[in-house]
Amino acid sequence: MCLPHAGGSASFYYPVSQKLAPAVDVVAIQYPGRQDRLRDQGIPDIGELADHIAEELARLTPKPTVLFGHSMGAAIGFELALRLERAGAGAVELVASGRRAPSTTRPERVHLLGDDAIIAEMAALNGTSGAVLADEEILRMSLPALRNDYRAIETYQAPADRRLRTPITVLTGDADPKTTMAEAEAWRGHTEGEFRVEVYPGGHFFLAEHQEAVLAQLRRALAAGTAV
Repeated sequence: MCLPHAGGSASFYYPVSQKLAPAVDVVAIQYPGRQDRLRDQGIPDIGELADHIAEELARLTPKPTVLFGHSMGAAIGFELALRLERAGAGAVELVASGRRAPSTTRPERVHLLGDDAIIAEMAALNGTSGAVLADEEILRMSLPALRNDYRAIETYQAPADRRLRTPITVLTGDADPKTTMAEAEAWRGHTEGEFRVEVYPGGHFFLAEHQEAVLAQLRRALAAGTAV
């Protein structure tokens, strides 16, 4: 299961689906307020988002599941993994990409800034295509969802003692302004299972440049889960 970053959509993970199908069912979550869910009210709370996703997952036939989340999606993946464990249907592994540990904090308040400042933040992280940034109409339509997402992730913090039994693999860019190595390593305190950190050259969206390496991590996690 793939969980997008702040302002991201399910279509961001289309290349993952292309590469892993048909051997793997790739389910990409579409948060409210974007694309085909443009008219749906946004949810500015990470825990509530995880609640809704867990409810939808409960309707599906149980299968070995790897949770892959980038940036905000990693935090949602962590909360979702907790809910799956409580329901007795824990994930095979959480692959947390481009996000500091849930208990770490920074004084980030992008969601309180003006539209131009939010757009500047998007451009600085290189996670939004130039075509979208250049299209004023599309950009303005996406801003409410983006502000909502920033509010959700910037007001989120998990207690330091909140732990999974699920193994965690952390993927991080060596020049990511959003995650230091210490913040990536801090994920270790959030699992009683196996833990690893994989570092790649690049910034916050390093995964775009290292797609094959990231896919290899997902295949490894899936193989480990199906071998149990």
